[in-house]
Amino acid sequence: MKSNASVGDYVEVHLVKQIYEGILLESSDREIILLKLNSGYNIGFKKKDVLEIKFVKKIQFKEDKTEIKRDDEKPNIAMIITGGTIASRLDPKTGGVDPLITPESFFKFYPDLFEKINLAKIEIPFMKSSEDMDFSDWKKIAKISERLLNNTNIKGIIITHGTDTLHYTSAALSFFLRNLNKPVVLTYSQRSIDRASSDANLNLKCAALAAISNIAEVILVGHASSDDNFCYAMPGAKVRKMHTSRRDAFKVVNSKPFARIFSDRIEIISEHKARSKNKTKLDVKFEEKVALIKIYPGQDPDILDYYLRKKYKGIILEMTGLGHAPARKSRKSWLIKLKEIQKKGMIVCAVPQTIYGRLDPLVYSNGRELAKTGIIYLGDMLAETALVKLGWVLGHSDWAKSKEKVKEKMLENFAGELNNRLEE
Repeated sequence: MKSNASVGDYVEVHLVKQIYEGILLESSDREIILLKLNSGYNIGFKKKDVLEIKFVKKIQFKEDKTEIKRDDEKPNIAMIITGGTIASRLDPKTGGVDPLITPESFFKFYPDLFEKINLAKIEIPFMKSSEDMDFSDWKKIAKISERLLNNTNIKGIIITHGTDTLHYTSAALSFFLRNLNKPVVLTYSQRSIDRASSDANLNLKCAALAAISNIAEVILVGHASSDDNFCYAMPGAKVRKMHTSRRDAFKVVNSKPFARIFSDRIEIISEHKARSKNKTKLDVKFEEKVALIKIYPGQDPDILDYYLRKKYKGIILEMTGLGHAPARKSRKSWLIKLKEIQKKGMIVCAVPQTIYGRLDPLVYSNGRELAKTGIIYLGDMLAETALVKLGWVLGHSDWAKSKEKVKEKMLENFAGELNNRLEE
């Protein structure tokens, strides 16, 4: 098969019964031809099945030399880019994405972003898929955030982030940034900006409005539905990714969003802390030896021995129902093992695996027996938030000295992570 087309060219790929159009991409497999379709999806063809690759036209991918006119009447915001497709652009040769690193590059793809704000500063501490992040990355984001929040020239912050573990990061920042004085807004894109169905533009535009709002909270901003009508501003410690691919993947659990955000306005729908002249303080102490375990029928409690051997300091149990695990009538009762590990100093906390609702171990006899072992029941706290909070609490040596103090701090409502009045 011969072709005069090069990587990055717009071509036609001719098969026996069908012709595909798109941008020719680099392929790591010599026997596979890769094409980026007009829909934004990539497709691969076996070389032996391709009759012809017909050159159509050259694609120019030069960066626009756009000069952004600064408007002193508009507030300045800063952006922290950590990864995610919302802050990336297509690499025409590989079909992958590269980060947008300047205000000018953002203006090229998201000109509406600049209607209300000046993008005054961009920080890029790292570029990672969110599933590759851990507590050390949360600390880096928090340290940069603290510096920007205490800069009087910056009105608020937008953090772009991959979706997989975005709610872990929003929870971490909710605890790491104390005495918050301005909005810290995390946002995302489920679909890349080269796709017609991308959610990036509305999410980023709404995030900008949130960043200059009066909501001095850690906020996650994203589509409220699968339509491009408005976004929700969601509390960072009460939000969870509930769908693998929908544009409205994130939902508030057991609470309410702070606001609805349209492309031109914000509608406040629940209480929030207001911006102030306080100095935001950094508190990034963290104990990484914490784990999250999901309880299931017939589960062997000996799994807890592994965490003891590995010197883990605390465990979050996602318990069934109102706070249950295999007990008296089970072939593999957890009662003895839970008493044993807590006697040896491990902190055990419990959250509901049902997501919605709260724990109440006193309703059933099994729950009462489990409660007697010393488990700390965390009401309606989300599992991911509880894991992050336990690591943060145990990271403070003065708090970690006694189980009573740990329990007190785990049940203290630092960032709205506990809600005594559950919402539908």
